[in-house]
Amino acid sequence: MIQVKNVKIGAGLPKICVPIVETTQEQILNQAQEIDRELVDLVEWRADFYEDIDNLEKTASTASLLQSILGKIPILFTFRTAKEGGEREIAFEAYRELLLHMAKSGCVDLIDVEVFRGYDKMQRRRREWKTADSCNREVQQMVKELSKSVVVVGSYHNFTETPSREEILKRIFFMEKIGAAIPKIAVMPKEQEDVICLMETTLLAGRLMADRPVITMAMGALGKVTRMAGESFGSAVTFGCMGKASAPGQIEVGQLRQGMQALHAEEDE
Repeated sequence: MIQVKNVKIGAGLPKICVPIVETTQEQILNQAQEIDRELVDLVEWRADFYEDIDNLEKTASTASLLQSILGKIPILFTFRTAKEGGEREIAFEAYRELLLHMAKSGCVDLIDVEVFRGYDKMQRRRREWKTADSCNREVQQMVKELSKSVVVVGSYHNFTETPSREEILKRIFFMEKIGAAIPKIAVMPKEQEDVICLMETTLLAGRLMADRPVITMAMGALGKVTRMAGESFGSAVTFGCMGKASAPGQIEVGQLRQGMQALHAEEDE
């Protein structure tokens, strides 16, 4: 369990996180005001949509205004690269500078890090990942620096397929070893067995890493059950939308909350 402000991630029901995917500061703040009226646990600012993301001071200023609106609701800052389903690409040095600037601003509580960026330049797909690999030194150092100020969510998104159980586990353990406080994996299922595979693997990972929460989801229509049933298989956070979705298969936050409550495992009286 990890506590961020008053939110205990990994305890009780999965926490509901709502992404903000607007482009202008005005739109972002307007959506934050709408979210503040709902019962949500976390807010993710998808900064790769933000039109002024190249201006670090403006980005930090917008985060500060977000913080003033959302109050006790923790903010997860995310720049999702195009390779992992985001709006744009960014060079590693610019990515590193952005994340460190936001961590030091004191305006965000969690930061998403695509921890496999060290392997971006490799032509062939890797099946093994080691923190000792030279390509990971910069990523590992960045995670270490970020962890001084914020909770690091290590992430991997696959919009093409669902990897094998073995690969998913290896990726989760790699995230742990590189220093991420919370591993997060999102995959694209092609058949029902893929959904079951993700759920079983998440349950196993949670038992093997009892000291930290794990976040997983299967995307698209086929994977919607994973967004509601996280309590059953050990996913600590689920993402629901208000307006625009940030990933395929996201469920409107009101429906998501109702579904989670219906599935909630209460002890027999």
